Amino acid sequence: AGSQTPGTPGVPRQSRRRKSLAIAYEQGQGGGAEPPQAPWEPRHWREQLERIRDMRSSRDAPVDEMGVQKCYDSSAPPQVRRYQVLLALMLSSQTKDQVTSAAMLRLRRRGLTVDSVLQMDEETLGQIIYPVGFWRNKVKYIKQTTAILKQKYGGDIPSTVEELVQLPGVGPKMAHLAMHIAWDSVAGIAVDTHVHRISNRLKWVKKETKYPEETRVALEEWLPRDLWKEINWLLVGFGQQTCLPVNPRCSQCLNQDICPAAKRL
Repeated sequence: AGSQTPGTPGVPRQSRRRKSLAIAYEQGQGGGAEPPQAPWEPRHWREQLERIRDMRSSRDAPVDEMGVQKCYDSSAPPQVRRYQVLLALMLSSQTKDQVTSAAMLRLRRRGLTVDSVLQMDEETLGQIIYPVGFWRNKVKYIKQTTAILKQKYGGDIPSTVEELVQLPGVGPKMAHLAMHIAWDSVAGIAVDTHVHRISNRLKWVKKETKYPEETRVALEEWLPRDLWKEINWLLVGFGQQTCLPVNPRCSQCLNQDICPAAKRL
């Protein structure tokens, strides 16, 4: 049949053309038969989010009172504020907000600037930031990063996630939060252990994720961009007060009836 000429009854070329058009429509390239599929989104997510907002309305979680956004000197020049935000983020890894806040307060009492940290010896810096988690490593990272900021960025911090994650001791979550808090720019979702855990419990990811960075990519595929900045603050406080890592307080959670993990935990 493939050898028929254009004038031969059956016109196979036309039928082939019709098939290719049908395929184009299916892929959303044509104007046609089947509407494009709606993007994936989790069941009940809008209702779950609204209820989490209700549970967070009192703003009395540790992150609200002592989170990184509360740790810098708001009266300092913009460049100094941004540096203090980055330092608070570096200290906050594997550390409770209360401990980070206290360490930042001690640093600020000594005048927390790029130059003051460069002039400080490692032993003194260690004594000030102790007992933040992994404080010995953080002393080294802070000294290295501060030197880079002085040499490469004129004492300011980078304004892109790509450059921020190149700094010693700065991971993706810190970089995205630095963009949010220091630069008021939303380049992505900041995913820490709370956001990672809760996103999996609520099944806000298509399939279970093992690492926060996987969770960030999965959330950014469907969550409306205007919620990216808010989601970290909401879920961190929710994770600190209600959706705890161990023994979550499901009986106190407004989402108990629509949370996929509530009955199992």
